[in-house]
Amino acid sequence: MSPMKLYAAEFAGFMLFALLQLGYGQGLAPSPAPQGPTSDGKSIDQGIAYILLLVALAITYLFH
Repeated sequence: MSPMKLYAAEFAGFMLFALLQLGYGQGLAPSPAPQGPTSDGKSIDQGIAYILLLVALAITYLFH
């Protein structure tokens, strides 16, 4: 066998071995569901920002 065919056979064998090892990988665990209604600070901050924006808009409209 020529050296090029020998390297190609080794490479093909290595790739086949690598593909077969993918089947033994660890699966992803499902993420836990939230326990109930939660309140994150982001939504509260966004609500306050909207109120301040409306107040600033109303003040600008009244003084203009």
